[in-house]
Amino acid sequence: MNTKQTALARKQLERRLAPLRELSLAVPPRGWMKAIREALGMSSRQLAARMGAAPSRIPAIEKAEVSGATTIRTLREAAAAMNCTFVYAFVPIKPLDDIVRERAAEKAGRAMTRLDHTMRLENQALLRPDLEDERRRLTEDLLADSPRRLWEDD
Repeated sequence: MNTKQTALARKQLERRLAPLRELSLAVPPRGWMKAIREALGMSSRQLAARMGAAPSRIPAIEKAEVSGATTIRTLREAAAAMNCTFVYAFVPIKPLDDIVRERAAEKAGRAMTRLDHTMRLENQALLRPDLEDERRRLTEDLLADSPRRLWEDD
């Protein structure tokens, strides 16, 4: 995917993710599965029958959900058995463009630190405004280049 396609894909995804960032869902202490099951008035045995599972499996799944040891597939099956939609998403804590720009600025900053150090050793240090201008230029160059380069370690 080229840079323009990546930016467009990021913009489209951001439109879908932005409303989710606004949500503040507090996970029930005993997990979503148990909370929904109990709110529906459904017993473990009844849920097991709807899932086609052994009754002893439901408490194990509920415990695994709380500890993070269950699978998405199992949660999706449990949700379907309770007439729910299982929702799974990675929700960035800030807009995707901000994350990309911050990463480019971080990489540019590290490169400028190395350059400044080398130039100081050679008694050719740049003035602060020149360093900042070069950092901004390098940031923009990184943003214009392949986005994959941003995530490579130097």
